[in-house]
Amino acid sequence: MTFEPTVTAPLEAYLAPAPLIDCESPDIAAFVDARLGACSPEQAVSRVFHFVRDEVSHSWDIQGHRVTRSASDALRYREGICYPKSHLFAALLRRYGVPTALCYQRLTLLDDDSRGYAIHALNAVYLDGRWHRLDARGNKPGVDAEFSLEEERLAFPIRSSYAEIDYPMLLAEPHPAIASTLAAHQDALDMYLGGLPSELSAWP
Repeated sequence: MTFEPTVTAPLEAYLAPAPLIDCESPDIAAFVDARLGACSPEQAVSRVFHFVRDEVSHSWDIQGHRVTRSASDALRYREGICYPKSHLFAALLRRYGVPTALCYQRLTLLDDDSRGYAIHALNAVYLDGRWHRLDARGNKPGVDAEFSLEEERLAFPIRSSYAEIDYPMLLAEPHPAIASTLAAHQDALDMYLGGLPSELSAWP
C-alpha cells in the first residue's frame, strides 16, 4: 500500500524551531556547519539519516537509562529512544534548510502484541516536490531501515495481522502525547516498557 501523507501545516512550519526541535541551538548549528555545509539537499538528508541511525544509540538497544528529550539532548549524549532521535533528525535538516516533519506509527511493543502497542516516531523530508519517509531508529537484528528516496525502507513495515497503524499526519512539532511522555519520565527503560502511549488522537 502506498503511504499518502496528510500535511498539517504550511511548508515553512517544517523549517521552523518547535518544542524539542531546537534547531537554533548552537550545538545543532555547529554540527550542520561542520558536516553539511557543502552538501546538496539529498546528500544532507543522507548524511543526517546515517548519523542519527548509526551514531545516536537507541536507548533500548544499549539498555541506557538516560532520558533525552530535545534534539540537542540527543546530539549531546548520542542516545535516546525514537522520539528524541526523530527530533534530532528534524532539527539538523531544518537548520540546513530541508523541510522535515515528524510522523508516527502504532506498533506492537515487542515482536508480537503480548505486551500491547506503543507509538513509534519517524520522519518525512520534503525533496523534489514530494514527501519521503525515513526512519533513523537504528538497526539491529530484525530491523533494517535504509536510506531511500524511492521505495520506502522503514524499520517497521505495518503488519496487517496486528492492529498496527501508519498515521498519515505529518506534524511540524511533536505530538502532545509524545512531549508529555518524555517530560513525565526519568528512566528511559521504564518509559520504554511501561510509559509509551499506545495510540494517538487529537491531531492538529
